Amino acid sequence: MESRFNLNILRRFDAYPKPPEEIRSVKTYEGATVTIISTIVIIILVGSEVVDFLTPKLKNDLFVDTSRNPNLKIDLDITIPTISCDFLALDAMDSSGEQHLRIDHNIYKRRLDLKGQPIEDEPKKEDITKSALKKKENSTAVGKVECGSCYGAALNDSQCCNTCDDVKAAYQARKWSMPDLDNIEQCKNEHYSEKLKSAFNEGCNIHGSLEVNRVGGSFHIAPGQSFSISHVHVHDVQPFSSTAFNTTHYINQLSFGPRINNSLTNPLDDHRAIAEEGATMFQYYIKIIPVTYVGKDRTTFYSNHFSVTKHQKPVHLLSGESGMPGIFFSYELSPFMVKYTETIRPVGHFVTTICAIIGGVITIAGIVVRVLNISRESLQKIELGKVS
Repeated sequence: MESRFNLNILRRFDAYPKPPEEIRSVKTYEGATVTIISTIVIIILVGSEVVDFLTPKLKNDLFVDTSRNPNLKIDLDITIPTISCDFLALDAMDSSGEQHLRIDHNIYKRRLDLKGQPIEDEPKKEDITKSALKKKENSTAVGKVECGSCYGAALNDSQCCNTCDDVKAAYQARKWSMPDLDNIEQCKNEHYSEKLKSAFNEGCNIHGSLEVNRVGGSFHIAPGQSFSISHVHVHDVQPFSSTAFNTTHYINQLSFGPRINNSLTNPLDDHRAIAEEGATMFQYYIKIIPVTYVGKDRTTFYSNHFSVTKHQKPVHLLSGESGMPGIFFSYELSPFMVKYTETIRPVGHFVTTICAIIGGVITIAGIVVRVLNISRESLQKIELGKVS
């Protein structure tokens, strides 16, 4: 008797009472419509929640940069559509005073036609160190050093000019005007006249990477051979005038360090800069912010954010505009670092959200069906005249 009493008390806590068998459920068109709509809504909401759960969230922190990496890697891919590769030089320098002239041992140059199609199958990679070493080995192997004439511009009797560039460098050191290059034997042997004819009939794609000191600095792509006189960096564009070079360019890619998905922005990728007045000086002022990226598997990557401010001005000698046509990049490093950390939502939170979506949609759908049924019954009573 006592156990039966306890079971009756327990039965009062049943939240899912079984309806009497004589009560039959009536299916309606309204209920079917609401059921289909609510099912679609549940599928959409649950699907979006699953995608959101599988997508890592990025948590970012800002703190002082204490890393000690001595180098900064610059990756670039720039196309100059109307200047030949023979008349373009890539140079870099930093605030510590170190200069890197003609940085082409890490840079590839590919000749292009005026339509942007490659003229050569493979880009050329020049290595100044190896070239100089090869010349030295060849001269010692033969046992006889051939010394080309500098055409009166040699600073001493031992100076030799074996290439057209050597002759031009000797004249530049003397600060003399260049003679007719067709009368210089070295330039004839190098078919320099043919290079002059193709100066504006070809384009050039410069791509690759270079490592510089991790301090503020600059690098640029400008026409003419680069050299330094009395610690002053200059470019020789002879026999042309600097205003003859159209510095329109396309920046296909520019980044500082490896690319990391989901966090870095590269504002200069696919940038098109048109020199409407021909010879134009393009300047890009870049602010670099170091970035640490920690993946969900705790793998750490190091790279850099950067922002950029662009400026350009035409270079006309007659108008008194100072400067030189070219593409100039100046960069500074921020003392702060941004740390991105991938995080994943807890599974318990995900399950709770799914249950809330399903339960909420079913509850609201039940309310809508109840309202529709009451409205339908009221209309039927009105039609039968049973409403007083």
